[in-house]
Amino acid sequence: MGKNRKFKRLESEMKALKKFNFTILAPEAQNVSLAGDFNNWDKNSHLLEKDSNGTWEINIDLLPGRYEYRYLVDGKWENDSNCSSFAPNPFGSENCILTLQ
Repeated sequence: MGKNRKFKRLESEMKALKKFNFTILAPEAQNVSLAGDFNNWDKNSHLLEKDSNGTWEINIDLLPGRYEYRYLVDGKWENDSNCSSFAPNPFGSENCILTLQ
């Protein structure tokens, strides 16, 4: 019975996933990745793809909630220019905040 309950919870979470498109304009960049508390700040797990206009993007599925994140552009941390909410981080700068309903 415990397995059935876990399956139903997992099924419910899968239905609740929201696809979110992260983008950053960096036409001169060679490498862009996304790191945040949703991937344990792993700068190698979410690599963005560049389009012909120099916009880098990635779509990821997230559960509703509050997330902090930043972009790593050619080895330099950058914030999302479209973000309007920030939180201080322990490195003396700020992380972007994304809240999904």
